[in-house]
Formats: sequence, C-alpha cells, structure tokens
Amino acid sequence: SPAPTMPSAPGMPAALERFWTDRVRRIDAELERLLPGSDAEPQRLHAAMRHAVLAGGKRLRPILTMAVHEALGGHHPAVNAVGAAIEMLHTYSLIHDDLPCMDDDDQRRGQPTVHVAFDEATAVLAGDALHVLAFEILADIAPIAVLQEITRAIGTTGMLGGQMADLEAEGTVATEPVVANIHRRKTGALIIASATAGAHLAAVSPDVVQKVADYARPLGLAFQIVDDLLEVTGDAARLGKSTTSDTKHHKVTYPAAIGVGPSWERARALTGEAKVALGQWPAEADSAILSALAEFIVSRDH
Repeated sequence: SPAPTMPSAPGMPAALERFWTDRVRRIDAELERLLPGSDAEPQRLHAAMRHAVLAGGKRLRPILTMAVHEALGGHHPAVNAVGAAIEMLHTYSLIHDDLPCMDDDDQRRGQPTVHVAFDEATAVLAGDALHVLAFEILADIAPIAVLQEITRAIGTTGMLGGQMADLEAEGTVATEPVVANIHRRKTGALIIASATAGAHLAAVSPDVVQKVADYARPLGLAFQIVDDLLEVTGDAARLGKSTTSDTKHHKVTYPAAIGVGPSWERARALTGEAKVALGQWPAEADSAILSALAEFIVSRDH
C-alpha cells in the first residue's frame, strides 16, 4: 500500500496539520486532472506515470509553493497547477534515481518502483514524460520568472549536477563540504525554486523573492540532512522506501561525514536560520505556517 500522504511529527501543530491535509488534497486533485488517463494511448506509459505520481508522498515542494504564496497574500489562480508541475518534476527525478543504473531501489512511497512495477525502459520514458508534461503545464500558466528559476534548479548547476556529484562521490570519504554541496544542488535547489515560485506568483518585489530564497536555502539543506539521518535511524515501513540504499552504494552522507548527533544539531541550527530569515519578510506576511513547517522538517519521522 502507498506510504501515508500526511507526514507526521511529534507534537505537530494542529494548524499545520490542517493546512497540509487540505493543500495535499488540492494538489492530488490537480495531479489527477493534469495527468493523462491510464486508458489513453500509450496506456502503459501513462499507467507508469500515474503509478509514480499518485502513490502518495509528502508533497513538500508544492506545499511550500502554496504556503509561501498564501503567506505573501497571493491569489494567483494557477498556484495549484504550478505546485502540481513541480511535484511531477520531483517525481521524475525519483523515478530515474531509483533505476538500477543509479541507486537501484525497488520501493518508493510504499510501492514497487516504476522499473519494478513495469520495466526499466518504461521507467526511463515515464520520467522523461513527466519532465516534459511539467514544462508544458508551466509554459501555459506560469510567469517567465517561475520557468527560469525552476529550469535552473533542475539543471546541471542544480539537481542534475547534484545527482552527478552524488554518483561520483560514491565510495569516497565523506566530508561535510562535499556532502553539503551535493545536498544543496540535488535537493535544495528545487526546494528553493518551489518557494520562490510561490513568491513570483504573488507578484512581490525582487527583494522579497530574495528573502523567500533566504528562508528556503537552509530549509532545503536541513530537509536532506534529516533524510540522511532517517536512512540510519528511521523505519522503512514509515519511510516507504529502503533504509539500506545509502550503505549499499557507499553514499557520502551527513552522518558519515560528521556523525549522527552533530548532524541533528546541524539540521536544527539550519531550521533556526530559516526561522530567522522569516523575520526579515514584510510585516504584513503571515508566516506562522512556514515557521511551523521549518520545525516539522527536523521532527518528522518520514
């Protein structure tokens, strides 16, 4: 069965839980609307795309887009669709990351990965198709600034470059500068772009967009540090994926670089940086949900 969509954390504020549950419902409805039906040709490809996208998951990136947008007083009619497109891009990266030639994982979001449920070639094409569909959606509805930031975030200076660096670092001695560089590109870049997309849709000034990025930058690194830690300390059933992948591939991770305890301390310090950055936002911004989201990042169990 799919991994639970609603994330959990000890003492998660009720307001954040209500916000998350409602916005995930909106995003999932938008994904259902925008994805081709599994009965549309080519049926196998569309079924594989839906298998990956509709399997559940935290939906952190679109949640961040929506939370930033609303905190800044935005009312853009396309915000849900932009969030859905970002989730498609994230899912495309997971499909390819799980392939035998990459991390060779057989479970994602509590279900068989696409290359296991279908086959390797279909998984490659499903990732490619989600990549293209996301930009088809964004090209129709998003301001050019959103397209520019997302494109940079997933390119060779961002996510793809981070994935390459991650592969090249396998089997080497983990050091914090190397691991931080990989995480900031592979994970952090799209998290920043998800947040700034919400700001651009709210039509705020470039100065405010920069302040949004200043909040999302430490948040993205903290999120991936906690992912590294959950790989060591977490429960596979809760995570919906293997907890042995990093070890199997001799990945460089934060716990390997600086230890488990110091990694938790680093993640909490980065969360503090994100909350300090929120204090620089315009006085009229309602940042309570974003502050709670930052706390959730370091207290979640999956």
